Amino acid sequence: MVEASEGRRFPRSHRLRTGTEFRAVYSRKVRASNGHLTVCACENQVGHPRVGLSVSRKVGTAVVRNRWKRLLREAFRLNAGRLPQGVDLVVIPRPGPPPFFRDVEASLCNTARRAARRLNSGAVGNSG
Repeated sequence: MVEASEGRRFPRSHRLRTGTEFRAVYSRKVRASNGHLTVCACENQVGHPRVGLSVSRKVGTAVVRNRWKRLLREAFRLNAGRLPQGVDLVVIPRPGPPPFFRDVEASLCNTARRAARRLNSGAVGNSG
């Protein structure tokens, strides 16, 4: 079995795990959306991006929700270095079947960057 290199892991320190962490992100009201995802953002003090997933039953059956979560975790893991640093992200997929991995990856990167720009500019609110 091949061990994952240090840069390719998805450690706990890169995840939002508690309700308090999720509420902190939601309370900032800084969002960016596209056709596939909504990303909520808030600054953190750890110096690297952290992600939390919020995949509701509106998205689809358990199979569809689990597929979304796998795709989003993998997209985050592979692109953590390209995402804004020092930002907590809560990713919310839109209802419907998940798109191809490349589309999920591009959507995550683009919406995370847009949310971080809004965070840095002081913009608050939901816009797409």
